[in-house]
Amino acid sequence: MTIKTNFFLLTTITLSISCLLISTNVLAESKKRYQFTNKEISVRVTPRSPQQMAAFYEGRGFSKKMINALIQPCFFTVGIHNKTSDILWHDLSTWKFTNNNGEIKNLNRSYWTNKWEKMKIPLAHQSTFRWTLLPEKLDFRSNEHEGGNIILPYSINKFTLKAAFKTKKDKSGKLITIKIENIQCKR
Repeated sequence: MTIKTNFFLLTTITLSISCLLISTNVLAESKKRYQFTNKEISVRVTPRSPQQMAAFYEGRGFSKKMINALIQPCFFTVGIHNKTSDILWHDLSTWKFTNNNGEIKNLNRSYWTNKWEKMKIPLAHQSTFRWTLLPEKLDFRSNEHEGGNIILPYSINKFTLKAAFKTKKDKSGKLITIKIENIQCKR
């Protein structure tokens, strides 16, 4: 074999291994989820990077001004699955986010409505944005799934999520509580 051929083979092998390592790392990172599951409920929290959120909202025609506002905080896509045979009541006001510095306030719908109004964002984009958020209150029927985004101020600190879900049609049933620890923003 010539020096050129050896160099070509060595370069090809090196690039192939590098691509494999990078794609494995990216795949592992993209599957990073925080989860609570038992026989009654499953709650999954998946952090999203600013690049993911920018691409998502850019694809829906959002302005650069809106996208710049949306890449500052931390986005988490939440999935909830009611595994009971009864109604499960979700109320975002029962969700508590805490870290070593205390409670972290969710950047909720009213926060964003005020921000968009001050920025004079078109109502169509405000509406599109709202449907991407986790509903504030919702009843889940047996085996029903629901999801959406929760947005928190950016922090490098890990945090804990605690939430409570009432059960039964009149909300008088067993209270189901969850706790997910060491959740972190994705940057």
